[in-house]
Amino acid sequence: MDDETFDPLALENQVCYSLALAARGVIGAYREVLAPLGLTHPQYLVMLALWQDEPRSNRELAQALRLDPGTLSPLLKRLARADYVTKARDASDERTLAVRLTPRGRELRDRAVNVPLIMIRRLGLEDRDLGALNDVLHGLIEAADHPAEVTSAERRALVGTV
Repeated sequence: MDDETFDPLALENQVCYSLALAARGVIGAYREVLAPLGLTHPQYLVMLALWQDEPRSNRELAQALRLDPGTLSPLLKRLARADYVTKARDASDERTLAVRLTPRGRELRDRAVNVPLIMIRRLGLEDRDLGALNDVLHGLIEAADHPAEVTSAERRALVGTV
């Protein structure tokens, strides 16, 4: 595509549009794979965080998953009802709620161990492609967390005072 035909406002040229569609599609593909485990995608992310390191406080989990504590709380309640996690006050700090895996939650890990391989196959990715994609996505996350300042010239262009 040459510069004369490139439309910077075409929907298909928007990174946000591509990312939104890709995210919805990938999460939808996970739905079928996670259903036999009795997990939704957000619950799966919580379990991944706990399988990696537990116990964790509500705050630590919310930070690791980049979720608002108000969003995390119902996820933990459902996981507790399924007997995958327990929530209890931390003995060393009564103000902190410690989230721990139950024996059933630890056993679930053994059943979930093939989820990443199944998803790689379902999405048609090669290991090298997955690594490169993950690197790009982590770079985008970092850039979104620390965006460059909008310059005064850019700001003027946005309000039409160029």
